[in-house]
Amino acid sequence: MLKKKGIFICIEGLDGAGKTTQTKLLIQQLKKSYDVLYTSEPSKGLIGSFIREKYLYGENRLSPFVEALLFAADRIEHVQTEILPALKEGKIVVCDRYIYSSLAYQGAGEVDLQWIQNINKSILYPDLAIYLDIDPVKVLQRLNSKRSIMENLETQKKVRNLYLRFVRSEKLILVNADKSKNKVAKDLFIVVQKFLKGFSR
Repeated sequence: MLKKKGIFICIEGLDGAGKTTQTKLLIQQLKKSYDVLYTSEPSKGLIGSFIREKYLYGENRLSPFVEALLFAADRIEHVQTEILPALKEGKIVVCDRYIYSSLAYQGAGEVDLQWIQNINKSILYPDLAIYLDIDPVKVLQRLNSKRSIMENLETQKKVRNLYLRFVRSEKLILVNADKSKNKVAKDLFIVVQKFLKGFSR
């Protein structure tokens, strides 16, 4: 069991849902009262940099099984080199995408969810996981021409269905992202604030 003193939060959602913007707005609010680290996946490590620079915006998608392995390898390194050290220092770590992105995106590619969990079994699961929900049609309208290879309507619908499945199983808390930026930020902060007040270290 990995030991930690801090609190680990992840924010999930489709690209174009405002996830990164909202994560950074949340960080700004939390920093008024807490020591907070912002991080994201793919990470800035060696494997994560390869994924972002050489793969995500390429023309051809790899096998979803290979994708899952790449993301799992990046995640293991991310936890060991960045997330866990910050948690041991007592920080709140907020991660823009994490394990549920693998389960949703590679799961949408028909990779068995249990297999994805198995290759991620050595990672640290978040104390709080939030999903920013918005209709995939609206998401794709928001995105500019630089879409990743996973950003098409059929894939995004499958991904959203899996995210909603995790919401129903209470692994994720849903926040409606189909509102103004400020309203979403307020709703997100309320969820996090409520969790922090009830969190037992």
